[in-house]
Amino acid sequence: MLFLDRRDAGIKLASVLKKYQGENAIVLGIPRGGIVLAAEAAQVLEAPMDVIIPRKIGAPHNPEVAVGAVAPDGTIITDDYMLRVLEVSQKQAENLAASVSEEIHRREGVYRKGRSAPDLQGKTVIVVDDGIATGFTVRAALKSLRKAVPSRLILAVPVMPADTAGVLKEMVDDLVCLHIAENFSAVGQFYSEFTQTTDDEVIQLLEENNSKIKTGSS
Repeated sequence: MLFLDRRDAGIKLASVLKKYQGENAIVLGIPRGGIVLAAEAAQVLEAPMDVIIPRKIGAPHNPEVAVGAVAPDGTIITDDYMLRVLEVSQKQAENLAASVSEEIHRREGVYRKGRSAPDLQGKTVIVVDDGIATGFTVRAALKSLRKAVPSRLILAVPVMPADTAGVLKEMVDDLVCLHIAENFSAVGQFYSEFTQTTDDEVIQLLEENNSKIKTGSS
């Protein structure tokens, strides 16, 4: 165990992200748990916060098995090995992604409460999660965010396995990870408390940040 809970991890992560203070930054949390950490980072950076919601594409007859991942803008990555093993065509994967995208957009509506998606062009975009295992869905998010032409793309997490870090490091301008684990079984093993974050908590944290940014308070 390294972290008491998500807030503890967020405070520790935010202390490292202070180097981006004063930049034109925006913090994007991956719901649900990542929003708790993103809120701490946004507070320290006095930056706006929003969500980025990548989701896995489940196999047709076994949704728990991922054959790909999709980002909010429709960017898709696929696991070619799993497509072959499960005999899923690229066209099938795209059709499955379309239904997943509908759920992504529904959740964006729930979380943003009518607010429009932020313009990321020219900004320092900091993507925050509470931990990463395979990094498959995060890869879809990062690939999509590059299309928004940020000035810099940062990935910040408390913990991830070493092999995943090697892959994701190539996709960002800076990888901030407090603990790169050689022995990794699940993100939760690095937390004393790892209870599920609720939608209501996500909405509250986003609204609190939005209110602070509007009033100019920190």
